[in-house]
Amino acid sequence: MLSLFGLLLGLGLLIVLTMRGFNLFITAPLCALLVALTNGIPFWQVADKVDFVHGYMAGFSGFVAAWFLMFLLGSLFGKLMEHTGAADAVALAIVKRLGHTRAVLAIVLACAVLTYGGVSLFVVAFSAYPMAVSLFKGANLPRRFIPAALALGSVTFTMTSAGSPEIQNWIPIPYLGTTPYAGWEVSLVVAAFMAVGGYYALMWMIKSAVARGEHFIARPTDPELSDKPLPHWLTGLIPLLVVLVTSFLLHDSLQQAALIIALAGGVVSLYLLNFRFLHNPAAATNEGVLGALMAIGNTAAVVGFGGVAKLTPAFSQVVDYMTRLPGPELIGAAVAVSAIAGLTGSASGGQVIALPEIAPTYLDRGVDAEQLHRVVAISSGALDSLPHNGYVVTTIRAICGESHQNAYWPVAVVSVLMPLFGVALAILLFQWF
Repeated sequence: MLSLFGLLLGLGLLIVLTMRGFNLFITAPLCALLVALTNGIPFWQVADKVDFVHGYMAGFSGFVAAWFLMFLLGSLFGKLMEHTGAADAVALAIVKRLGHTRAVLAIVLACAVLTYGGVSLFVVAFSAYPMAVSLFKGANLPRRFIPAALALGSVTFTMTSAGSPEIQNWIPIPYLGTTPYAGWEVSLVVAAFMAVGGYYALMWMIKSAVARGEHFIARPTDPELSDKPLPHWLTGLIPLLVVLVTSFLLHDSLQQAALIIALAGGVVSLYLLNFRFLHNPAAATNEGVLGALMAIGNTAAVVGFGGVAKLTPAFSQVVDYMTRLPGPELIGAAVAVSAIAGLTGSASGGQVIALPEIAPTYLDRGVDAEQLHRVVAISSGALDSLPHNGYVVTTIRAICGESHQNAYWPVAVVSVLMPLFGVALAILLFQWF
């Protein structure tokens, strides 16, 4: 009981401190230390016992070693899309074809195209926000729904779908021996369900708010779309296709390395096609590197916390309980990954912590690796979007300037509730077909 209490106390404190804006580089190891102290884990190596320092740093450094190049190239690709104006060009091309009358749909589709093309989730939010403000203003819609529109297009049906170059779709590959297109038939159905269901749920919430008298309220700090010349939207779309096509062609032979080559190809093609619009290459490169370090550092800090949590007796008991849930094994996998992703506030962190524990168990039981891959990917993108999630905090507060009280619940509907329905649908489809 003390082990479980210490684990829950550490996780609860991590959530509370993150929601209050504390830095994960400080809060994650401190909360992990609390877990260690309440579980009798020594601070430093004593005899043959695994200690806090080595347990935390093994999780932290292991994640960085495995995924640094993907984060770096992905961040550079996103920053070049941003600095050359290619991201704006692609998004504006979609917006112009749909118009202000379909403001929400235009933003969702613009974010979806950029995300599925390999642009970092945070870069997509920053790039699409100015257009979202302009569109919501033109349609006189309550601005507190902008974070939900950005989230629906970024962290739901695109992030965890088959073929997506986002790491949430690639992490299961080395553990399961699958490809990024694992379970693509079911993934296609689930993605369509989450996209359509999330869109209509969001529109219902917006219309209800408008009926209550809510409307757009401008702010002096609102960004304005600049008049700077932009490249043709095709020169922004082609690098996205380079990433997707390259990863498709090479994933069988190179597996995880295929994503590195695909993102590198995207960076090179983006630069060659749009170098005339890149006025400060050094600034774009520096921002990309810093962004990659912050993104992977924050995630690794949470993974380090999970590394300490894995040393506790309670963690083993919880995982054992989840893997023995009655019914199809895929349910146990979904529950385990969702719970860990929710507690850590990270889809990728939840997968990295859960997969080494659950993958061998389920594979030994004869669970289809492709089905397990897709269920793990989709379920990791559900409870990870609780209030303390890094993307949620950044998008609501830093980018959109809203409060959790006003903006979080629409975000929760599209990025928590819809993926939960989506993983349930995936399990049903895998059982039926």
